[in-house]
Amino acid sequence: MTTAVVICPGRGTYNKTELGYLARNFPDAALLRAFDAERKKQGQETLSALDGADRFSLAKHTRGDNASGLIYAATLGDFLSIDRSAIDVVAVTGNSMGWYSALACAGALSPEDGFTVANTMGTLMQEALIGGQLVYPFLGDDWSANPARRARLLAMVDEIGTRKGHILHLSINLGGMLVLAGNEAGLAAFEVEAEPLDGRFPMRLGNHAAFHTAMQQPVSDKGRARLAPALFRQPDLPMVDGRGAIWWPHASDTQALWDYTLGAQVTQTYDFTRAIEVSAREFAPDIFIITGPGTTLGGAVAQSLILGNWHAMANKDDFRKFQDASGLLASMGMPDQRAKVTAQG
Repeated sequence: MTTAVVICPGRGTYNKTELGYLARNFPDAALLRAFDAERKKQGQETLSALDGADRFSLAKHTRGDNASGLIYAATLGDFLSIDRSAIDVVAVTGNSMGWYSALACAGALSPEDGFTVANTMGTLMQEALIGGQLVYPFLGDDWSANPARRARLLAMVDEIGTRKGHILHLSINLGGMLVLAGNEAGLAAFEVEAEPLDGRFPMRLGNHAAFHTAMQQPVSDKGRARLAPALFRQPDLPMVDGRGAIWWPHASDTQALWDYTLGAQVTQTYDFTRAIEVSAREFAPDIFIITGPGTTLGGAVAQSLILGNWHAMANKDDFRKFQDASGLLASMGMPDQRAKVTAQG
């Protein structure tokens, strides 16, 4: 049997090409109706209506109160579609809001409660919309580790953050990308002072708040008030969180899990790179399965494995050779790779 770590994507992964993803792939019609009923109760447009729209709307589909539910449902549906008779899922992790999805995939939240958590937190963040985010790469085209360049960029971030009226922090360690978050003054200063790259970077992320920084403390407080610790239970599968810590089945403090999920996970840097490195070293899976929606997380996973020197991979060419030989990454957003890990494949 093939062993696998499942990786759940975060915000920004349900885009124009993903429109209709739930209609095409979600395997449990009754569960999707339950999610729609919860949305109706909250006075929100249903996932079925959003997913079934005639055209993709950047303004509508990427809002936190819509995107979080869509991404959570797409992720969970993909997880439920994995052929568990052929694939032994040994651990689950995720990026940013993908942690909420990981909780449900691992059984620490029921599918319905996981949706409530993801939808509630996405809605609270949209209502507050505190600060913003941008992304900037520190690896070159060959993906070779460059700790000196990373250190220089983080020193720039720290210096900007010391200026009066400027807030800027590292939000997510995302493979070869730094995801930065702050207020308008902090983000704008970095955009002016960082070297422009590829005509794209620094890249501001639309409809994104200053996730994973202390600026989100009000959102954390409201989440704690609305989401009870009783929602959380012992996971069925090990989970690797945004610090690289492992939550084990039958040995997790569910109060601490609630506290982390609605506390440090919201207000402190999310180290996705570390989560992937720990997942690789602790569980040594045959493959990493990246659920949908989207196909953008594969590069960050590959870069994280390179930075962790997994299987002595040191650059992009090493990864490509290993991928061609072993199929190390399977992205369920790609039909050919999806077929390799689902029962219908």
